[in-house]
Amino acid sequence: MPKPIRTVLLAIFIAMSFASAAVADPFDDARAAYESGEYSTALRLYLFGTLADQGYAQFRLGVMYAEGRGVPDDSAEAAKWYRRAADQGHADAQLYLSVLYDVGSGVPQDHVQALMWSILAAGNSQALDTENRNIIDESPSIIGDKMTPEQIAEARKLAREWRPK
Repeated sequence: MPKPIRTVLLAIFIAMSFASAAVADPFDDARAAYESGEYSTALRLYLFGTLADQGYAQFRLGVMYAEGRGVPDDSAEAAKWYRRAADQGHADAQLYLSVLYDVGSGVPQDHVQALMWSILAAGNSQALDTENRNIIDESPSIIGDKMTPEQIAEARKLAREWRPK
């Protein structure tokens, strides 16, 4: 290979190496935007970027709607996004969805669904945020206290049969 072509190829290789190193992680960009209060940027990255179909982004969208951060405060919309993430096995989304079903916020109150999602989150407790690990220790017993033995059995059955989508 002639020297000028090798030089050009080497220059392209070096430029590509620097370019790929300069590309930020979409999760980091979205998280940084959210934490700095740039909710419209976070929303755009979560909804329209490469993260849109991933559980973490869907969970964060649920949080944004639940808290009214950059979007209207809308518990039904929050439940929709939590459910998408929970269906993929996202532990925090499963826990938050459990709470919404327990109190009937954004979804019809359903203690069977609440306990099922709580059981699933507990099974994923190693994946929960630290703050949520403490909540999950109490959640199944709090929800279960409101239920009949038959409802508890149904929730456990649903949790055993559940598979991520």
